[in-house]
Amino acid sequence: MNLLLDTHALIWFLEDDPRLGRQARAAIADAGNRSFVSDATAWEAGIKHALGKLRLPVPYEELFPGRVVALGFDVLPIRHGHLHQMVKLPPHHRDPFDRLLIAQALVEGLTLVSLDEHFSAYGVPLLW
Repeated sequence: MNLLLDTHALIWFLEDDPRLGRQARAAIADAGNRSFVSDATAWEAGIKHALGKLRLPVPYEELFPGRVVALGFDVLPIRHGHLHQMVKLPPHHRDPFDRLLIAQALVEGLTLVSLDEHFSAYGVPLLW
């Protein structure tokens, strides 16, 4: 299975936080699965961290992309095809970072690892 981790899923995985669902944790840890972390996640985490709205388990500069890659996750760049898909999405959810993740998951055929209840309205495969 190919997974795309939402920001909170990545952080909770790194922190071994029990809020991350057991199925999600097992899927991320499974070497048979491929896990992706989007550049949109790095962008969102950087903005929220700089505003004091997000605590990161390690310094931002260590996490992106160093720690992410060291853990065996693939970095998913933002491509024009993702942006084209994003602008076609219905307005179920207004968060631009989440909309970009949804678009990336749809274009790339990825399962989104997220607790966000808004994602299901887009028909994107979800895991929690």
